[in-house]
Amino acid sequence: MQKVLMVCLGNICRSSLAEGILQSKVNSDAVFVDSAGTANYHIGKTPYELSVDVAAKYGLDISNQIARQFVVKDFDEFDFIYAMDESNYENILSLARSEKDTQKVSMILKETHPTENLSVPDPYYGGIDGFENVYKMLDEACELIAKKI
Repeated sequence: MQKVLMVCLGNICRSSLAEGILQSKVNSDAVFVDSAGTANYHIGKTPYELSVDVAAKYGLDISNQIARQFVVKDFDEFDFIYAMDESNYENILSLARSEKDTQKVSMILKETHPTENLSVPDPYYGGIDGFENVYKMLDEACELIAKKI
């Protein structure tokens, strides 16, 4: 079974959406998808209301996800670790113990823009339009990830 981890800052907006989107595109018997945050602000909380709303608009229910923090053990548990932005990418890499750990980590938008270092913007203060924009970015990237794995 392939295991994929989506990571953002607080695990209530971008990575929650990415988890739900990718889960909807893969066979759950063959691929396990989870999400985490690099910060501990929202541990134990459900996704942000606008994340839940935009996911529901596209037929996805992410309301039962529970935020957690990224930990070193995630390098052992997951085959692919996708960071939503450069800051999260650097935070994840700072915990890597080896080149093997480092090779598992990439920026999620490298899937759609392989030659660029683009970040998924944090939609937290962007209203529903910000969440809609992020959803579309993540949906496109997750479609390519699903085909790859």
